[in-house]
Amino acid sequence: MLLGHIADPAVVESSGVVASRRSPGRYWTHNDSDDGPIIYCLDEQAASCGTWTVAGAGAFDWEDIAAGPGPEPGTPYLYVGDIGDNLAVRPSIVVYRVPEPVPGPAVGTTARADAITLRYPDGPRDAEALLVHPTSGDLYVVAKEPSPGVYVARAPLAAGAAVTMARLATLPVGGLGVLGSVTGGDISPDGARVALCTYVEGLELVLPPDATSFDEIWAQPPRRVALGPRPQGEGIAYRLDGRALVTTSERRLGGAAPMHQVERRG
Repeated sequence: MLLGHIADPAVVESSGVVASRRSPGRYWTHNDSDDGPIIYCLDEQAASCGTWTVAGAGAFDWEDIAAGPGPEPGTPYLYVGDIGDNLAVRPSIVVYRVPEPVPGPAVGTTARADAITLRYPDGPRDAEALLVHPTSGDLYVVAKEPSPGVYVARAPLAAGAAVTMARLATLPVGGLGVLGSVTGGDISPDGARVALCTYVEGLELVLPPDATSFDEIWAQPPRRVALGPRPQGEGIAYRLDGRALVTTSERRLGGAAPMHQVERRG
C-alpha cells in the first residue's frame, strides 16, 4: 500500500528508515551521501514532521538507521550507520547513537551523539544494513556483497577505541548480482523477526519458538516478501506494532520518492 510520497525536497536519497519509539506513527529517515548529519521525521503519509541536525556527528556515507536501548535506561535511542564503503577501503566505520528527539514541525539539534567506532574482523566491507536488538542493544551490520556476512558488536557499546565486531553468519540471499545486495534492515520490536531489503524484494527471517539465543535467527531460511514498486529501495522498518513493514526509496527522475507499507503475513 502506498502511504504517500516524501514531499520534503531535502530528502533526495532516503537510505534508511525506522519507526519512532517516542511518537507512534512517525518515522525517521536520512539521506545517503552528499548531505550533512541530518535526520528527517516523516508521518504516516510521508509528510515532514521535523528536521534535526545530529550534534557531534559527521556524515561520510550514512546508509541506515535503527532504534534501540542505550546508556540511559528507559530512554529510546537512534543509531545512524555511517557504514557505506563502496571501495571497501575504510579501516573503520562509525555508528552515531543519540537519544531520540521528540518529533515536531520544527528544525532542531539533537543532544550530542556518541560516536561508536567499529572494525570488521576480516577486512573492510561495504554495508548498508544496520540493526539494533530492541532489548539487548547488540548492534548488527549486514554487508552488501554476494552471500553477505552478518557482524555483531555486543552491548554495552561506548564511544572511544574501535571495537572489532565478530562475524556470526553468512546469509543465503545472493543470486541476483547487485540487485540482490542487502540495502537495509530492521529487527521487529518484539525481537522475533528480522527484515532485510534488496533493490528488488524484501526478506524476513523468523526466530524459532524454541530458540535460546536471538543469534539463531541468522541460520533460518529467509522468506521473500514483495515490497511493491521502489525506484531504488534502500530503507525498510517494522511498524511500531510489528505487524507491517514500511519502506522508503531514493527518488528518481526528479519525482518524490514513495513510502510504502506491507502488512505482514503470519
